[in-house]
Amino acid sequence: MSQRVRPEAWYTTRRVGDDVTHIEEPFIQAFYRCNIWHVRGRDRDMLVDSGMGVVSLREWVPLVTERSLTAVASHTHFDHIGCHHEFEERVVHRAEADILASPGRRATLADPYVSEAIFDRLPPFPFAATTYAVKAAPATRLVEDGDVIDLGDRVFEVIHTPGHSPGGIALWEARSGILFSGDIVYDGPLIEDTYHANAADYERSMRRLYDLPVSVVHGGHFPSYGRERHRQIIRAWLEGKASNG
Repeated sequence: MSQRVRPEAWYTTRRVGDDVTHIEEPFIQAFYRCNIWHVRGRDRDMLVDSGMGVVSLREWVPLVTERSLTAVASHTHFDHIGCHHEFEERVVHRAEADILASPGRRATLADPYVSEAIFDRLPPFPFAATTYAVKAAPATRLVEDGDVIDLGDRVFEVIHTPGHSPGGIALWEARSGILFSGDIVYDGPLIEDTYHANAADYERSMRRLYDLPVSVVHGGHFPSYGRERHRQIIRAWLEGKASNG
């Protein structure tokens, strides 16, 4: 694979309603492609996850530089925190603060997942899969279950959702019914076998999210979906666990 993408073409943006914008890295294959979510608030904005970091978000997506912004990590795998170092305010759950501050290849799952094979077209020079690494981005705020991200006219509750990783979080806006679910649940193959995954925690997190009166779920990967599909995904997952003993 020799063709590389120009940096100005690396990201695409799409408004999805409720002052939420989806930012995407379309040349990464879908399974590895993180959804980046920008949320507009009255007093400040919020970024949920920041992609692989192979092209600067701040330089090539003007939306993220227009106003004060809080960058939240749903968890600390490589595809979700690559550009967090570009932002002054960085939020992560306490259980994964050490990874955000010192994001080694194994800790972030860059080893074994990052190779040229995960791209349809390669990022611009000087990217090389063999030397790819996430840059350190020590948190400026640590959160736990029940804390809130306050944007002035919008408040998102932190829901601790361990299972995929110990410090995974979802962000819940009760007023609108919007849930940013990270990688604990989305409409695609769920990953339950990371080095720090926990099966019992995963089940507890899924049961907790099942009854939320969501209007829309914006996951860490794959397309967004509504309440009926949300319950279908979780119900099928739980039934699969029950049938396997």
